[in-house]
Amino acid sequence: MKPPVKKNTIPIDLKLHNDIRAVERVRFAHQVAEKRRLIKQYKMERERQQKLEEQEEIKRLRKEVIPKAQLMPYFDRPFVPRRSEKQPTVPREPKFCIPRYKTIKCCRMSCNDMSGPSQLQHLPSSVEKTEALYKNRVLQ
Repeated sequence: MKPPVKKNTIPIDLKLHNDIRAVERVRFAHQVAEKRRLIKQYKMERERQQKLEEQEEIKRLRKEVIPKAQLMPYFDRPFVPRRSEKQPTVPREPKFCIPRYKTIKCCRMSCNDMSGPSQLQHLPSSVEKTEALYKNRVLQ
């Protein structure tokens, strides 16, 4: 006896991961290309705007640089300088203070010690030194 005749098998559509991944990759590549196109378009627009601004700035500067005639000064009222109403400044001796770490150990004196009149009597001020040098030069 013969076995019964079977119908031909119909193949099932296979959905491989490779095929799905390829479709996703094409979509992704399209998105990246679109994004790059938008970025390039944005950069070109920004450069165009910058060029327009620079051209406007150049036009504005050229208008400002154009020499214009100055009014003639009035010579019927001559300028007479006036004496200043401010009081002259009073010169004063500088207060030199040598930091403690820069002084020699045997000669340490604080700024407060030197500020007393008894300590300054034997030290001539810089004004007195200058006057003495000037007198010496005049006498020679």
